[in-house]
Amino acid sequence: MAKNKSPVLVCWIGGNDLKAATGGLPGPIFSTLRAANFSRVELLCSYPRLEMEAYRDWLAAQTPVPLAVTQVPLISPVDFAEIYEAAEQHLRQLQTAGESLAILLSPGTAAMQAVWILLGKTRYPATFYQSSLEQGVQQVNIPFEIAAEYVPAASAISSSSLSNMALQATPVDAAFDNIITRNKNMLLLKQQAQVLAQKLVPVLVYGETGTGKELFARAIHNAGPRSDKPFVAVNCGAIPPELIDSTLFGHKKGAFTGAIADRPGVFQQADGGTLFLDEFGELAADVQVRLLRVLQEGVCTPVGGIGEQRVDVRLIAATHCNLMTEVAEGRFREDLFYRVAVGVLHLPPLRQREGDLLLLCDALLAALGQQDGALVGKKISPDAKNIVLGHAWPGNVRELQATLVRAALWCQGDTIELQDMAGALFEMPARSGQAATVDVSQGVDIQRLLGEFVRPYLQQALAKTAGNKTQAARLLGLKSQQTLSNWMEKYDVE
Repeated sequence: MAKNKSPVLVCWIGGNDLKAATGGLPGPIFSTLRAANFSRVELLCSYPRLEMEAYRDWLAAQTPVPLAVTQVPLISPVDFAEIYEAAEQHLRQLQTAGESLAILLSPGTAAMQAVWILLGKTRYPATFYQSSLEQGVQQVNIPFEIAAEYVPAASAISSSSLSNMALQATPVDAAFDNIITRNKNMLLLKQQAQVLAQKLVPVLVYGETGTGKELFARAIHNAGPRSDKPFVAVNCGAIPPELIDSTLFGHKKGAFTGAIADRPGVFQQADGGTLFLDEFGELAADVQVRLLRVLQEGVCTPVGGIGEQRVDVRLIAATHCNLMTEVAEGRFREDLFYRVAVGVLHLPPLRQREGDLLLLCDALLAALGQQDGALVGKKISPDAKNIVLGHAWPGNVRELQATLVRAALWCQGDTIELQDMAGALFEMPARSGQAATVDVSQGVDIQRLLGEFVRPYLQQALAKTAGNKTQAARLLGLKSQQTLSNWMEKYDVE
């Protein structure tokens, strides 16, 4: 019997949480504490002690919920063994004390999230929460149970392979052949990108999260005349505001507290090569001014320095924002936008890449087999393929890859069945009254969108009635079996 009616919230402290203490957005932890009731919060932190203490003090001043922070000095934030040991020990102590548990999945690395799910679905039963800017705070239903017989199959995979799968990093030798597609729009984008690779002009890549912006950037670099020079990638949205100048332009020893030695910025590191600025639209207005000067004049001044340093970089920027809207509303400098938007690539979301879903599944499963022999030969059953085709994939290729990893880890045998795929999917319920997110200014296929909405309901109704069309039509509120048959044919449901 739990001592408290409300559960204890447990999670890692993430980078977006730390930024909240320095004036950023509230972050997943504080947002969750505002949205639900907890008896207290137990935080694990792998960041330096000063950052941890600053966040702890800030959070304590924002909420009456009692909190405790434990510093965990990880060698690597994706080391499964270290993460498992720290998380399991913490949950064991709480369970021994008779606490009911809630786990916030959002902060931390993919490896941390995977360990939470394993522990919260096996040894330490817990409710799960997620928090995001797009969906807010929601309790997550993870609709599968992990039975004991599954564990040896997952345990057979090496820790290093699991780390690589969790990281999902873009290969350093990425080429245009790594962009798997048969979709005509994507094929055209590949052709355009190959032309841009030779021209050394700045490139702006638009696309939702997980559409492959860094993959295109690396392919452009590797196919261009600077392929033997550095490729440096930085996520602008993940840099604390007080470190943005140091990160971009470097600093001199003694420039600020903690600057114990000279440090080159990413512009100096990429000198002669390519600099990839992801989440480019997140840069603050004052930073945009300094960045524009570097791009126009080819010189930058390190923080605390007095002399200018000449740099020569090929810039590739990426964003999910509509920068033209940002310019029109005064949040992004027009002169910087036109300086960067010379070669522009609009990457479509996966739901608009007709013909690519199953092709990508095969390619991603083959890649998993190359990473670890325990996953060689994995394939997807026809019923599981219908689940794939019926999902909207808001996280795009990144979500597809993560889902296939989860399904492959826990399926029995070489075939991923319907229940494996359904259990591996994370369904985020839409908010009531949520507005449509499709940008109609680029044109939309309304029939395809209707199909994406209708198809999973048809599949679910047929699954629940074992294929009985009359019963399925009744569940769906359709007038007759013939109406259901017509819809099945129209929306390609077997």
